[in-house]
Amino acid sequence: MTDLETRALLPEGLHDDLPPDAEFEAELVARLIGVFAGHGYDRVKPPLIEFEESLLGGPGAAQAPTMFRLMDPVSQRMLAVRSDMTIQVARIATTRLAHVARPLRLCYAGQVLRVKGSQLRAERQFGQAGIELIGGAPEAADVEVLLLAAEAMALLGIAHPALDLTLPTLVPAIAQGLGLDEAATRTAREALDGKDEARLDSLEPGPRALFAALLEAAGPAEEAMPEILALDLPPAARALAEGLAARIAHVRAVMPDIQLTVDPGEYRAHEYHTGFGFTAFARGVRGELGRGGRYLVEAPGGGQTEEATGFTLYVDSLLRALPHPAPAPTLFVPAGTPAETARRLRAEGWRTRAGLVPVADAAAEARRIDCTHWLDGSTPRALT
Repeated sequence: MTDLETRALLPEGLHDDLPPDAEFEAELVARLIGVFAGHGYDRVKPPLIEFEESLLGGPGAAQAPTMFRLMDPVSQRMLAVRSDMTIQVARIATTRLAHVARPLRLCYAGQVLRVKGSQLRAERQFGQAGIELIGGAPEAADVEVLLLAAEAMALLGIAHPALDLTLPTLVPAIAQGLGLDEAATRTAREALDGKDEARLDSLEPGPRALFAALLEAAGPAEEAMPEILALDLPPAARALAEGLAARIAHVRAVMPDIQLTVDPGEYRAHEYHTGFGFTAFARGVRGELGRGGRYLVEAPGGGQTEEATGFTLYVDSLLRALPHPAPAPTLFVPAGTPAETARRLRAEGWRTRAGLVPVADAAAEARRIDCTHWLDGSTPRALT
C-alpha cells in the first residue's frame, strides 16, 4: 500500500463525502429543516460531546452501548459522543426550555457517531434530522408526528414510503395481565421481536396461543388491526391496541394513500418508547429511513416527567432513496474578466468558477475543470 493510500484509509464505518454528494446532503438537510419550520418547529443545536451522565439519563440509557466515551482533560470528567440526538433535545426541553409553554416543538439536524454499525446500517457516522414534540394531547401529538414524517418524505420525493408501526409495551402489558413471570415475559418479547414462533413453545398453552396469534397478525394495518382487536387481550393491552387503531384512522383520514403496516411485537430500537413506535422505509432502499415514537423525558434530579413524541430521519438512507440531481451548471470566467461582470452573472443565478491565469482557449479550459459553460466576452456559452 502506498503512502497516499495509507493516508486515505479511514476506520471501518466512516467515509468522506465528495462532490457532489456533500452538497446534495447539505441541500437535503436544509429542505428537511424548512419542512419542519413550516410546521412551527424551532431548531436547536446541541453539542457533539456532553458529560456522560447527561447523555445516559432517561431514554439515553438504552443508547449506552452505542456511545464512544473519553476523559475531558479540563474537567477530569467522563464525556460521551452522541449516538442519537433525541436524548439531547429532551435534555434541552427539560432544562434550558423548561419555562417555555407546552406543547414545545423542536427540530434538529447534525452528525452522530456510534461504536459500531449494524447488519443493515454499516455506517458508524451519519446525519440525523428530526423533530420532537414535548407535551400536548398524546393522541393528537402522535398523529401530527406521523403525518409530518410522511409529509417530509413525500416532499423530498421519496418513492413508495412506508411507516411500520409497533407497540413495544404491548407484549409486557399482555404478560402482566396474564400473570406471567419475568422469564416468560422475556421469552414472549424475544419471540415476537425475532419472529420466532418456536420460542413460544415453552409457554403455557393459553399464553402461547395468544402470542402466536399476535405474531401472525403482523402485516398491512387494515388487516392487522382487526385481527389484533379480535384477540382476547387483557384490559391494559386492549387500551394500547385501540389507541394505535385510533391513530391509524386519523392518519388515514389525512393521507389515505400512505402505506401503513403493523408489527405489534417489534421491540429492538424501540426500547425507550413508552407508547407506539414506528420505522420508516422505502421500497428498494437498504435499511430504514428513520425511526420515531412516544417516550418520557425527565428533568435532571428526578424532576417533572413529560411525555414526548418525535422522529429521526437518517440522512444517508434518504440519499440512497433519492436520485442524485444533475450537476449544477457552472460557468468558467476567464482571468481578467471584470469583477462587476462576474458579480452580475452570479446575481442572475450562475455558479461561476474563475480562471486564475490567462489561457488561449477558454472553452478547453472550462472543459478541463469540469464547467458546463464558458464566458465568451460577456455571453455565457454552453460546452458542446
